[in-house]
Amino acid sequence: MSRLKSIAEFLALRRNTSLLLVALVLAGTGEKLWLGFAPKYIEVLAHGVLSAAQIILVIGIFDALQTFLGAIYAYPGGWLTDHWGQRRSLLLFSLISIAGYFLVLFWQSWLALLLGSFLFLAWSALSLPATLSVIATSLQSHRHTMGVGVQSMIRRVPMMLGPLLGGWLLTRFGWTDGVSYALALCIGMSLLTLVFQWFMFEPEGKPVVKNSDDETISFLDVVKTFTPALRELLVSDILIRFCERIPYAFIILWAMNHGGVTAQQFGYLITFEMVTAMFCYIPVAHLADKYGRRPFVLITFVFFTLFPVTLLWAHDFRWLALAFVVRGLKEFGEPARKALIIGEAAPELRARTYGAYYLIRDCTVTSGSFLGAWLWSVSPQANFIGAASCGALGTLWFYFFIFRKK
Repeated sequence: MSRLKSIAEFLALRRNTSLLLVALVLAGTGEKLWLGFAPKYIEVLAHGVLSAAQIILVIGIFDALQTFLGAIYAYPGGWLTDHWGQRRSLLLFSLISIAGYFLVLFWQSWLALLLGSFLFLAWSALSLPATLSVIATSLQSHRHTMGVGVQSMIRRVPMMLGPLLGGWLLTRFGWTDGVSYALALCIGMSLLTLVFQWFMFEPEGKPVVKNSDDETISFLDVVKTFTPALRELLVSDILIRFCERIPYAFIILWAMNHGGVTAQQFGYLITFEMVTAMFCYIPVAHLADKYGRRPFVLITFVFFTLFPVTLLWAHDFRWLALAFVVRGLKEFGEPARKALIIGEAAPELRARTYGAYYLIRDCTVTSGSFLGAWLWSVSPQANFIGAASCGALGTLWFYFFIFRKK
């Protein structure tokens, strides 16, 4: 028993964080059963209905919606968490996502994915401020990186399992039936997620915001509380997310159309990425809490930049596997980056600070999806080089304006 307690203490596990981890695995696995294959699914549904150029545009719009909704949902998610509490907010976000899954399940159209995204992306987009708030209120400040690291590692379990099972379903039953079965499983897992969220409790000493002067605090007031370090981190993070977003929706097309891999093999590639990321999280989180977070954030930005470069030479499964290992290494310092945000946020405005940060970042980066679609129409190589250029600029910005000023 003492050994288990020691492990739980090292991993920064508490009641709420443990229940949250289970919810993340269930909801995340359901989502990843099919969402990563959505660009190819759109191509299948729209074939013969739209032209090739229109299909690329629709895929770009779908990818942009993922970023844009992640942005505009982040601040309301933080506001609801501050005012309703962590448990009630997470339950609501899950119910909204379930409604979106039902829409896509029963309306098999590329348009359903565009419209349904406003609903089924609610869990991942709205819940981010709530999940970070759970960590912040459950753990002491010097344990934040480990708390984020464990959460990030557990998030990669569904990112690994979901595409594996989803790829098998698509290979076995085809795109139409395979996606339907994946969505049915997704709904079942999301309903089970509600059960675990129900048993979470609001942290003592952290009352939900009621009627007070706090009600008059606007979004701009929250932004004004950003420290200089947080503002510089935001700029570098925006550039790095452009690097990620420009090729994001087209990677599966590159792998399947140019690399010749099957849906199941693409699931294997995602597994390579997630296993690599999971091996990084715990040791890096421990070292970052002990020795400082900024060097690890700098290293992760370097790997963000390298991934699109490796894709330039990835024309078969073997080289794609290497590229996806590099993609996994880009998660090297993500817990440290999120812990920097936690450390720079005012405690009384913590969830809304997270929401404001991600709203600004992702609203700006939304244009990266359209830029990526345009660059892809020029050539895949132009897409990857454009992404790497943004990554290099973001890495340099972080180095000169944050890392060197520590």
